[in-house]
Amino acid sequence: MNNGVILLIEDNPDDVALTVRALQRNNIHNQIVVATDGQEALDVLLPPDGSEGLRPQLTLLDINLPKVSGLEVLRTIRDDPHTASIPVVVLTTSDEERDIVDSYRFGANSFVRKPVVFGEFLEAARVLGLYWLLVNRAPPNGGERE
Repeated sequence: MNNGVILLIEDNPDDVALTVRALQRNNIHNQIVVATDGQEALDVLLPPDGSEGLRPQLTLLDINLPKVSGLEVLRTIRDDPHTASIPVVVLTTSDEERDIVDSYRFGANSFVRKPVVFGEFLEAARVLGLYWLLVNRAPPNGGERE
């Protein structure tokens, strides 16, 4: 679709494989960087050494993560000017009203419940890819002012 990087923040290896497969089956061949816990995600986006972190075109974020929760990752991303405008789609098995409300309150661009059936997951990946990688226009330079 385009060459922007997708950051997938997911601790379940089966869900990582399923997401990657669904994206590829929908001809989304962007580089996918995987962070398997919340701390790793923050280190990729906001390196502790102060260097410039990854600026993905799209971030797919699970809520239930080890070390640092997905909601805390989201809050931290939104609080930092270098990452505040990165598109974040919460992609989770949770359908709890509180998780939906908190995700939007902390700055999620979208909340998507992971479909259990692979065919439905394929369709969700197709729609997400079409919108976030083709239709959506992200701010230049990750939204940072020059």
